[in-house]
Amino acid sequence: MIRDVLRMGDPRLLAVARPVEAFDTPELRGLIQDMRDTVTALNGAGIAAPQIGVDLRVVIFGGGGPNPRYPDAEFVPDTVLINPQIELLSDEEEGAWEGCLSVPGLRGWVPRRVHLRYRGVDMEGRPFEREARGFHARVVQHECDHLDGILYPARVRDFSRFGFTDVLFPGVPLADD
Repeated sequence: MIRDVLRMGDPRLLAVARPVEAFDTPELRGLIQDMRDTVTALNGAGIAAPQIGVDLRVVIFGGGGPNPRYPDAEFVPDTVLINPQIELLSDEEEGAWEGCLSVPGLRGWVPRRVHLRYRGVDMEGRPFEREARGFHARVVQHECDHLDGILYPARVRDFSRFGFTDVLFPGVPLADD
């Protein structure tokens, strides 16, 4: 089921989400399916449970490469990541334009670490870990920020590079964020 996405200003987006304690339950499977339906319908790169009003440490992302919102995106594996932990493997940062389903119509230039390892569990509670670089690492950081009540505008350092998508990129056929 496609769920409504909370928008910036809703205090639920600023809360730190609770860890998932029960795995492979009908409730968790239903939540993840709703997240998949919602992110697919909105052409997102990922989504976090708090964005649909669920106070749990669950994010999903990936499933391919480019989409209308990120036409130049590289491949990111389809991932359900529960109770994530991030280990930064480099101090190197790279800036790129980010948007967010909870901040529709806006984009900002956000610096992110370029290399990291993430750990967590899948829907069945099986632990896993991966290394990520580039766009993959950016998506992981963006989605996991949601679990700590952080929206990407808080990461923007230069507000001359933050604004409405149609003003920043006139004539570019980017879908609404």
